[in-house]
Amino acid sequence: MGKLIAGMASSHAATLVDPSSWSDHRTRNRQRYASRYGSIPPEHPRVALETMEDLQSRYTRIRDGLESLRHKLEQVRPDALIILGDDQNENFTEANLPQIALYAGEGFLANSSHAGAEPLRYPSNPALAEAILSHCVDAGIDMALVRSLPNNLLKAHAFGPILRTVDPEARIPVVPIFVNAIHVPAPSPRRCYFYGQTIRRAIESYAGIGPVAVYASGGMSHFTAGYPWRHYQGSYTHGSISEDFDRWLMERMRAGEGHTLAELTNDQIIGNGEIELRSWISALGAMGNRKPEFLIYEPFYSAIMGMAVAYWDLGHSNEDGRIPLSGRDENDPLSD
Repeated sequence: MGKLIAGMASSHAATLVDPSSWSDHRTRNRQRYASRYGSIPPEHPRVALETMEDLQSRYTRIRDGLESLRHKLEQVRPDALIILGDDQNENFTEANLPQIALYAGEGFLANSSHAGAEPLRYPSNPALAEAILSHCVDAGIDMALVRSLPNNLLKAHAFGPILRTVDPEARIPVVPIFVNAIHVPAPSPRRCYFYGQTIRRAIESYAGIGPVAVYASGGMSHFTAGYPWRHYQGSYTHGSISEDFDRWLMERMRAGEGHTLAELTNDQIIGNGEIELRSWISALGAMGNRKPEFLIYEPFYSAIMGMAVAYWDLGHSNEDGRIPLSGRDENDPLSD
């Protein structure tokens, strides 16, 4: 039977490029905001307080974290990597938008975060994808199925640039799962946690796979041009970061209390710039109340986002033995 042995998570977008390019990224994002809402937003005042020396120094922690994820993936060499992320009108459009979808094709091409780089082909695992699909449908999750992509290209930036960073040689078969984030309405945190629990059970009941890793792509707090502003009622403006909320999330995860994130509401998610947290919550549902081996967080106003990188070793039991690697977690208050 399959076994979930590692959990990974990180922000994406500007997280994957050097701070020296963040100014251009910020300008483009403000221009996109203006094209949608009619006026260019001012720079957030905290940008002026971040020197390049400060940015480079703090970003080193994020860069080192991503490098650690790459090394971890090389060490554990799972039979498959399940990656959870959003599609922001890249492969899907508002005319055809699933709340959750799974790719079960033979492989796909993935873009890089660096302009001009040729797409790289990644293998997939259609059999595992089909097993997850069947288990989810049996559990009451109406998961959409994607068997092919136009030109075989997975355009969503939540996937390709992350894969190109942590598995640059495309050695590990990948099962992409799309979790809607930017479009309202979107799945509740509780529902996302249940997705993750169900995915774990699917892995553990499937005899055709061995070790598996899960990766959550997205987050943390960020208020960018693509934010669903028409549904936002708070005081944050373009370029803001809900730092206190981000840090509360970090505390909960470091304490091994991942299930508490499932108790958040959609209003809290959208009110704090956390729409992409849904991918993290889904992964936490799969991992249970494990404490991360490392969890790094830095807020960067120059990048218009809070950044985080995390790794969970799931290959052995926790000291308190609360989260088994197989079967139902009887001690998880959100376990169905």
